[in-house]
Amino acid sequence: MSMGLEKIRESMRAFLEGHGLATVVAWPRREREAVEGAVVCVSLRQCQAGPSGYRDYLGERWNEETREWEELYGRKSRLTFGLDLYAEALDGEGVIQEAFDRLMEAFQEGGPVGMKLAELSCGETGYDQSGRLLRRKVEAVCSAYLYAVTQPGGAFLDFEIRGEVKV
Repeated sequence: MSMGLEKIRESMRAFLEGHGLATVVAWPRREREAVEGAVVCVSLRQCQAGPSGYRDYLGERWNEETREWEELYGRKSRLTFGLDLYAEALDGEGVIQEAFDRLMEAFQEGGPVGMKLAELSCGETGYDQSGRLLRRKVEAVCSAYLYAVTQPGGAFLDFEIRGEVKV
């Protein structure tokens, strides 16, 4: 996965942790840690990007640090996150429901910086044989602008995420 998409996944994880939810990122590069209660497993299931301007040009911005204009290029994107909830079977389904309620409350206050929630859905709680845990599949669909900044001369600096302007 590219560094840009890892940043998006990490942004969602940090947002949820900031609202008191225990989180892990799907496919970590380290061994899974034991967590008490329910945990949200954050993954990026789908990223659809489409044009947002002529040849993806979004405009310019003034950089105070470099004292130069920077050009922005990007695409309007639809991001589908997996926010699956897991808990030990001994903890019971109530722990999963409480975590889902906290998840809903977090999105009532907004979403991660630069992302606007379009949909939030969940399935029923079931038993995941492979992990020997209770699991409730949850998906959040957000809209955002993925954009890159260029220096004079056309070299790209880094990819970032920016939300929609509210009218």
